[in-house]
Parts: sequence; C-alpha cells; structure tokens
Amino acid sequence: MSAHASDDTSRRDFLFIATGMAGAVGAAAAVWPFIDQMRPDASTLAVSSIEVDVSSVEPGMSLTAKWRGKPVFIRNRTEKEVEEAKAVKLEELKDRDARNANIAAGSPANDLDRSAGKDKENWIVMVGVCTHLGCIPLGQAGDFGGWFCPCHGSHYDTAGRIRKGPAPENLPVPPFAFISDTTIKIG
Repeated sequence: MSAHASDDTSRRDFLFIATGMAGAVGAAAAVWPFIDQMRPDASTLAVSSIEVDVSSVEPGMSLTAKWRGKPVFIRNRTEKEVEEAKAVKLEELKDRDARNANIAAGSPANDLDRSAGKDKENWIVMVGVCTHLGCIPLGQAGDFGGWFCPCHGSHYDTAGRIRKGPAPENLPVPPFAFISDTTIKIG
C-alpha cells in the first residue's frame, strides 16, 4: 500500500467521524425542544406539596384533601379506633407492608408504622384510592370501620390496611409531616 492511499484512508475516516458528530449534535439540537416540553410546568410543581389545616378535625372526624389530583384521607382517630388497630396481629393482614413513604420500605404494617408516629398515632394520612382498580373508598364504612370500596367490595380497617376483598395492598401513606400542631404538609 502506498503512502498516498494511506493519506486518503485517514482523511476519509476523519470525514466520516466529523460528519457523524455533526449529525449527532444536529439531531440532539432538533430533539431537545420535544424533550424539554415534557417537563412539568410551574403550576404542576407548585402543587407538588400542599399544607392542610387540621385544627377543626376532632377525634372521630375525617377530611379529604386533593394532592397531585388524588384524594388524601386525613383522619383523627379516636382512642378506641387506635386500640382496635393496634390489636390486629400482622398474621391476620392480607398486606403486611406498611407502604408508608415516611419510613423505611418494607416496614411492617403495624398501627404505629401506618400512622403519623408515636406522638400523633391518632392521625392517619393516606392516598384515598383503592389499590384494586383505583376507585375512591367510602370512609367509616365496611366490616372494619375504616374504608369500604363499594365497587368491588374491598374493606380497609381504621389504619387503612386491606383486610377483605380483592384489593392487593394497603392504602399508601404519602410523604407528609406536621409542620405545626394544626398543619400537615403533604408532599
């Protein structure tokens, strides 16, 4: 092979690489606006967390807030409801995972791990969407005094744990915290 043929080969390789790189940069520049438009807008980001005033929620009362387009059930449980939920053995539960975004994944579904914590165990905050097919359960109903989904017959107890029916999982607990004695921040 002559020196002239070697120069042509290296020049051709350089042109192929340079053309390929220019094409890749051009394609990325053309695609970026489509990728960028998929980011959530400011109004969506603004509702990524909400604050809920619970000062008027007495023991035995509930309220429903809307967070990320879903209902969130907030209940101030009575002492009797807390004691009944504590008395349930984990072996009796259909789903033994707490499903609480505020604690370690895989924590047991005991009453304390489903609630707002030791100092506020009477409070429970859950996404109010049935884990079977996404219906909205009715509060203070069903065989266990918690929530009942009339669409397919799922029964949740006062800690939001599935106890009977086709739903496979407990109602999920979203990330939340009490930012004062009367205000809960969700998200």
